[in-house]
Amino acid sequence: MRIGIDLGGTKIEGLLLTSNGIEAKRVRIPTPQGDYAATVQAIAALVRQLEQGTKTQASVGIGIPGTISPQTGLVKNANSTCLIGHPLDQDIAEAIGRDVRLANDANCFAVSEAHDGAAAGAHVVFGVILGTGVGGGIAIDGRALVGANAIGGEWGHNPLPWPQVFDGNDERPGPACYCGQHGCIETFLSGPGLSRDHKTHVGEDLSGETITARAKDGDDACKATLSRYERRLARALATVINIIDPDVIVLGGGLSNIEQLYKTVPNLLDTWVFSDHVTTRLVKNVHGDSSGVRGAAWLWD
Repeated sequence: MRIGIDLGGTKIEGLLLTSNGIEAKRVRIPTPQGDYAATVQAIAALVRQLEQGTKTQASVGIGIPGTISPQTGLVKNANSTCLIGHPLDQDIAEAIGRDVRLANDANCFAVSEAHDGAAAGAHVVFGVILGTGVGGGIAIDGRALVGANAIGGEWGHNPLPWPQVFDGNDERPGPACYCGQHGCIETFLSGPGLSRDHKTHVGEDLSGETITARAKDGDDACKATLSRYERRLARALATVINIIDPDVIVLGGGLSNIEQLYKTVPNLLDTWVFSDHVTTRLVKNVHGDSSGVRGAAWLWD
């Protein structure tokens, strides 16, 4: 049996899978806010709860909003900042009495969708998280490509390519990003980035869900905001296709529920992809917000 844990900013989700991948138990608990020690103990308690009533210890894989530095063994690049600078894998292993495997949550998403999701059977898969932040993961033959610096797939902290001007608003240098740079893809394609762009152009403070709903109802300003978003997403994905040429790109996160993305964005890619034709498929995830926890469980595959 195998356990997957998805450590999020507001919740920790745990999943127990049987040896043939069937879900046996699922539990969600709140994430202790800003408390590293309490987070470790919460994960340990969740593992014990998932194993209650089973006869064997399960393998434990954990997806985190960051990664373990190969140089220091400590968490880096986590938007849950209380994790940064700690040996999270070692501390959890000590708390539960066995080795664990940790991976970036976007890598877990990519592995899950490549294993038995929207990209099942594909050779090269790029998994995209479009939510509060923007993440990415690469799966090759169902296994995460971590990279020498443990940042494989981190497209969200590259600059938005082929910058343009919309209604007199230049995309350069772009909004400030928490990473210390300006104009990162994340600042444009995240949920907060979509809302900020709408407010910049219209002066109205709306959530991504409201913008999408109003656009569907024919609101011209919201339709224009989504059009800008689609073009930015196409430009950003084009650079990924130009570099790793994936068979499938799978979208996840809250903004992946904007259905028109799957109709409009593929038609825009030809403008920026360095090819005579784009065969990469752009698809919506199958497992929804459970992809991360499922991918974490498969880290021991």
